[in-house]
Amino acid sequence: MTVAPEDLLPLALSRPHDAIVAARTLLAEAPDAGTASIAHQASGIASRQLGEVDTAIRELRIALRLAEESGLPDREADVLATLGATLGRAGRSKEGLARLDRAVELSRGALAGRVLLRRADVLIVLGRHREALDDLRLAISKLRRSGDQAWEARTLNYRGFIQLKLGGTRQADADFDQAGRLYAAAGQDLEYVETRLNRGWAAFLRGDLPAALQFLAEAEQGYAEVDVVSPDLAIDRCAVLMAAGLTAEALTQADEGLVRMETGGVPATKQAEVLFTAATAALAVGDPVTAQARAERARRLFSAQRRTWWSVRASMLQLEARYRSGERGPGLLRQVVRTAGRLDELSTAEASAAHLLAGRLALSEGRRQTADRQLELAGRLSKNVPPTVWSAAWLGRALRAEARGEVRRMLTACGRGLDALDEYRLTMGATELRARTTGHGAELAELALRDALRRNDPQALLAWAERWRATALAVPPVRPPDDEQLVSDLAQLRDVVTQLESTPEAIRPPSLERDRRRLETAVRDRALRAQGNESRGVDAARSFDVDELHQALGGTALVELIDVGGVLHAVVAADGQLTQHEVGPLGAAAVEVERSRFRLRWLAHGRSRTGPSLELLGGRLGDAILGPVQHVLGERPVVMVPPASLQAVPWALIPALADRPVNVVPSAAMWLRARRLRPPGERRVVLVLGPGLTAGRAEIDRLTEQYPDAVVLRDGTATAERVLKELDGAWIAHIAAHGTFRADSPLFSSLRLDDGPLTVYDFERLRRAPYRLVLSSCDSGLATPVGADELLGLTSSLVPLGAAGILASVVPVNDPATVPLMTALHDHLQAGHSLAEAFALARSAAGTDPVADAAGRSFVALGA
Repeated sequence: MTVAPEDLLPLALSRPHDAIVAARTLLAEAPDAGTASIAHQASGIASRQLGEVDTAIRELRIALRLAEESGLPDREADVLATLGATLGRAGRSKEGLARLDRAVELSRGALAGRVLLRRADVLIVLGRHREALDDLRLAISKLRRSGDQAWEARTLNYRGFIQLKLGGTRQADADFDQAGRLYAAAGQDLEYVETRLNRGWAAFLRGDLPAALQFLAEAEQGYAEVDVVSPDLAIDRCAVLMAAGLTAEALTQADEGLVRMETGGVPATKQAEVLFTAATAALAVGDPVTAQARAERARRLFSAQRRTWWSVRASMLQLEARYRSGERGPGLLRQVVRTAGRLDELSTAEASAAHLLAGRLALSEGRRQTADRQLELAGRLSKNVPPTVWSAAWLGRALRAEARGEVRRMLTACGRGLDALDEYRLTMGATELRARTTGHGAELAELALRDALRRNDPQALLAWAERWRATALAVPPVRPPDDEQLVSDLAQLRDVVTQLESTPEAIRPPSLERDRRRLETAVRDRALRAQGNESRGVDAARSFDVDELHQALGGTALVELIDVGGVLHAVVAADGQLTQHEVGPLGAAAVEVERSRFRLRWLAHGRSRTGPSLELLGGRLGDAILGPVQHVLGERPVVMVPPASLQAVPWALIPALADRPVNVVPSAAMWLRARRLRPPGERRVVLVLGPGLTAGRAEIDRLTEQYPDAVVLRDGTATAERVLKELDGAWIAHIAAHGTFRADSPLFSSLRLDDGPLTVYDFERLRRAPYRLVLSSCDSGLATPVGADELLGLTSSLVPLGAAGILASVVPVNDPATVPLMTALHDHLQAGHSLAEAFALARSAAGTDPVADAAGRSFVALGA
């Protein structure tokens, strides 16, 4: 590959592999010292871009020697600057700055601008941002006058990076955008990709997670096209995933970065940053021991590299890991206070969190004055910080007010902090992102709930529970129904899953499982990048009116179960009054739920009918999950509002609820919204039969007789696209199909259709869900608790899309036993009963057969 000497250096930054080949070709021609210096410098830059730092430094030292032999001062200054910047990035900052200072003395004009930029790079690594900014301002002036677009772009890119460090996210994004345009015009492919990465980080810092994910995806594709592995991409993605509440994915990303680091190819400065990121991820998933060990390794590297800004942050991470491990005491308090002060001096975003930790420690030690001061510092509201940092500041204010006994101020701070997170969530189009990020507000909500309990105020208890419960489902997901790439990926996924299920494991090619993982990742990533619709307003996510609730309930009772500090409490709304009851330990209720579900599964599979009776298990379940509430319900229909951790309760098993209509909803506000829904004008009924269900065939046959005008999809016509088309806006839809619940990735929970699985991502493409939906398959009513008190699953995704009522099972059911139950259910629906009423009536006719009885108790009516 032959390249002119003057084109080698730009090529090294754009296509490093090609530059190394071209440099070797040029050196084989035995050029003069000046030309050979250019070739070795290009080879050094390219090696640095590829993470081969030792090779880069060796090539640059040769380039410097040849430049000195050439007698060309500009050539010597340029190589000195490249060598100095590379040494600085390798953690040898003292020698690097010395080389750069000499280069500044030798250079003039545009060359001086290029040298100043490289010195600024090392200063940024060292955390000396103001000095770096001074160098960059001078560099931009010199380069702009010379008309050197590529180097002006590099300078703008670096200035944007400093703007981020100083809190100017909008200014930074403008610099990155302009730099990207200049790089594109100059044909600098790799550097253009870096601006996409940097714009992603700017979006993250201003709280726009969907935009951050979009830019990071573009950067990943760009790096792949130029065959470069970037540790910065892994570091940035890890931070974004943690902010999104996707902590397990963040840890996986960080661990992969550590593996690449251990196998070589990562500069020393980036090794330390990868370790810091991996420590942060370990702490986020609840592994403080690993976090502390990784943070200590990172701190040592940062200290050796004289990177104070980073080393202090790593020290703080160690201290937080020690706190999470259970350590307390005055010694830890002193260290946290001291480190928080240093973080203040360095203007880091972590300073507020450090003061918050110091305040907590001081409160636990009874050091009220210290606690007051630290929480005051934690409560400072800074501009240009992520919304999670903003809400943490409100948490500091709330804790300070609580310690001072200032209840009104505490509740105001709790509300303001949750407001900030509401606005943050509404920038996100994906249900999963909105659900997972609610974890950031859990402690604010808990503070307010504890206060309501102390004051024995059921209205406040209900209002605060509703304030931060199922908020992710308050607005529909934003995903264009005509997203062609999403539709294509989902279709390919159905095909791959069908092949996986139909191919015996012994001869199944490994590529199928790889394709499944690849397509699931593509679908999920595309969904996560969807932008929210803030025009719908924050009020849509938090509107709740107790008076409206009382009026809507009429003769129905609503029971909202609330977990406060591991204890279940209930607020009962009935007859226009609210009453408050303590139920008991949440853990005990969870145990009884699992015992009951186990017994129902056992009976569904036709196993031995010996063992505790359903009546006995139901009585225990009722005592654990309702306690005294069982005795105040009278004969009323009931609306149950359980916490997310108790979403899989077979409510019909509880004797106090067995003979009455029971609706189950994620929140009282969602019940009100479901009641407001009006049925579609066209009374269209859709019946769907998936493959492999013998009993389902009899079920659909009977329902076809009940609904002679129904759209019936079966035996090859029940394909995903056809089913979605018919479900959209239907009055009643009944789907008899095998269900699969994916606890590892709940939005890939699915129903088995003729052409493969219909996932939650498919359902979210509906413009409007069916008004009433019956899912007679196994586990179709399950969901995964995430965030503060949110649910992700098949049925929960349909609620914000306009489904007023859904009947689904929370355990596997005996398919033949469900046929008479479903037939009776639809008889009562046709007679004008609500879904919950029809289900209660159908269940009461199940008779004494234990399997049929178990099937009837395994379903729940969701919605209104």
